[in-house]
Amino acid sequence: MGPVPDPAVSALLDAATTVRLRPVFEGNNISYAIGFKHINYVAEAAVLNHFRVAGLPVGELYQRYGLGFEVVELRSRLGALLAVDDEVEAEVTPATKADAGELTFKVALFVQRDGRRVKCAGSTVRVVLRIDGHIEASEAYPAGLARFAVERLGTGERRELAVTPRPYGGFAEGRGTTGTSDPVLAQLIGEDNAFGWRWRMPYFYCHFNERVQMSGFLRVMEEAEDLFLADRGLAIKEVLDGRGWIPVVTQSRIRLLDETVMEEELYTVYTIEDIFKSLLYTARMDCYVIRDGALVHTATGTITHGYLTEHAPNQWSMATLDEATVEALSSPKGVRS
Repeated sequence: MGPVPDPAVSALLDAATTVRLRPVFEGNNISYAIGFKHINYVAEAAVLNHFRVAGLPVGELYQRYGLGFEVVELRSRLGALLAVDDEVEAEVTPATKADAGELTFKVALFVQRDGRRVKCAGSTVRVVLRIDGHIEASEAYPAGLARFAVERLGTGERRELAVTPRPYGGFAEGRGTTGTSDPVLAQLIGEDNAFGWRWRMPYFYCHFNERVQMSGFLRVMEEAEDLFLADRGLAIKEVLDGRGWIPVVTQSRIRLLDETVMEEELYTVYTIEDIFKSLLYTARMDCYVIRDGALVHTATGTITHGYLTEHAPNQWSMATLDEATVEALSSPKGVRS
């Protein structure tokens, strides 16, 4: 048998926790509902609370042991609507395998509806502890924690850079660039039914002085979807005003494959993979940076969308995609820059 884990590590690995949380008002973008990004934020907050209850709060992990808490994978399946005034009961159940180098947690989010306890979302959250070069550990790791400490989040696949990158253009160019006029995006997209976006990663998407964190990639995914729909003639406000439709997410997944560093230029490709039963479509997000003359794949994910239709004020139901919408989603076009 190996050494006995520290009690705090045992609690982290074995003891389920429950916490009551409220979604942040920022996520209330349409009617009274909370969007997918902020539902994922609630799942992350529940795992952060789990660390605190175990006796390993993430601030102390950083200050005492030089370890940065990193969500490296976040999968969520969304069910019932989460409303702006809901109090969420979040259950965190440890699910780390005996020989795994990542901490795994199952998170279930429940709300009350007409006196019933209803599950609004379920997530799988995978975490590692990144050894940080900005701070020196002041004491040894608690027993059993070292197997989750990593020197790097991953080593993403490298691809040949077959074109000369276009200069970013400085800050006069705005928040980012889209389009096949960017040679790197054109290389990445090829003939796929995809949309490309290039953007310098700001410090407020990062943490621990350096790296883009999971919530930053959730924001990238949301913005890529918004820009993609506008490019296909399905701009959200226009469709909402004209048809009473709004995209709704049923599933999302993001996996970090490598590190993306503050102020690197991120090349994001948003590819439509499936459109099925005129109800839902699935897109894949792939993110790259240029390092040492090569493209490095730093993150990937998928998201499944449908549309809700507002058939009466504040009353929503699933919409059937009409032929024009399916055609817009299905047919690549010249992406504007």
